[in-house]
Amino acid sequence: MSAGSIRVLLVDDSPLVLSVLKRLLAAAPEIQVVGTAKNGREALELIPQLDPSVVCTDYHMPVMDGLELTRAIMARYPRPILVVSTAVGPENNATVFELLQAGAIDVFPKPKGLETGNVNGEQLINKIKVVSGVFVFPRRPKGSATSEPESSNGARLGERPPLRLLAIGASTGGPQALQVILTKLPTSFPIPVLCVQHISAGFLQGLVDWLAGQCHVRVAIARSGQLALPGNVYFPEEQRHLVIDSKGRLQNSDAPPVGGHRPSVTVTFQSVAVHYGPSAVAVLLTGMGRDGCDGMAAIRQARGVTYGQDEASCVVYGMPKEAIERGLVDYILPPDEIARRLVETVKG
Repeated sequence: MSAGSIRVLLVDDSPLVLSVLKRLLAAAPEIQVVGTAKNGREALELIPQLDPSVVCTDYHMPVMDGLELTRAIMARYPRPILVVSTAVGPENNATVFELLQAGAIDVFPKPKGLETGNVNGEQLINKIKVVSGVFVFPRRPKGSATSEPESSNGARLGERPPLRLLAIGASTGGPQALQVILTKLPTSFPIPVLCVQHISAGFLQGLVDWLAGQCHVRVAIARSGQLALPGNVYFPEEQRHLVIDSKGRLQNSDAPPVGGHRPSVTVTFQSVAVHYGPSAVAVLLTGMGRDGCDGMAAIRQARGVTYGQDEASCVVYGMPKEAIERGLVDYILPPDEIARRLVETVKG
C-alpha cells in the first residue's frame, strides 16, 4: 500500500476532536486526512471534490447528523463509512444497528481521553485500514435481475433427505447480511436456525432485539436445554459456543475458544454435521479470518448443503473465501439470493 493511499474525510462538530483525530491518524503513513467537516451537510459538499476512500463521522452533529449523512452518502456517493462516536457503545444498541442498516460499514466508540488528546490511536487506525478495503455499492433495487447462482459443487447435489436445520456463521459485516437473510424468512419457515455472529461484548442483545423487530421468524438467545423449534432463530449466549444434539436440544458451552473465537462458527457447524448430516444446510457469511471453514468441511463431508457469500457483497471476504477456495461451498451468492433459495428449497 503506497503512502497516503487511504484518503480519509473526518466529520465532527468539535474542532478539538478533529484536531486530535488528525494527529492520531498522522502516525499511519498509509492514511491521509484529505479534509474535515463540522456536520453532514458540509461533508456531502466536500465528497465530490475530495473523493475520500473512507468517511469517519460522528453521530450527534447539528444541521445533519451521522445517520442522515450515512443515508445520503449511500444514496449519492457510496463508499465505506465508519461512525466514530460516543453514541455507538453497548448502551446505544438501537443507534448502532440503525447506522449499520443505513449503510455504515462499522462503528467505533470514541476512545476515552480523546477530548484531552491523551489517547492511543492504534485501534482506530487498524479499524480504518479494514474498512478501507471494503467495496461499497448502492443496494440493488427490488425486482432487478440477478445472475444465476454460481455453484462449485452443484453436480454432487441430487436426491437427499429433507433439510431439518439451518446454521449460519458471520463476523465483520455480518449484522447487515443477517438482516437481509433473516427478514426474508417467513413465519412458517419449517426448520430451526442457529446463528453465530462474532460481536463485541455487550452488543449481542442489541443485535437480537434489532433483528427480532424486523423478522417474521422469532429471534432469541438460546437457553441451554431448550428444544430448537421451526421458525425460530437462536444465537449463543455471549462468550459461549452453541451446540445441538440429535433431538434438537440446544446447549451453550464453556469449552475453550477455537481459533481464538467463542462462540465459534466451526464448533456449531461441526455439531450440526454430527447430528443432522445430509439434513443440514450451512451458510458462511462475510468476516475476517477463517472461522467456520473447518465446520463447513464437516457439513460437506456429511453431505449437507453449503452456501457462501459472494465476494462482491462481503464487507470482508475472508471466511467465505477460505471455504470457497477449499471447494467446500455448493452455492456462492449474495445474501438476498441465499435467502430466496433457502425459502424455495427448505420445504415443510
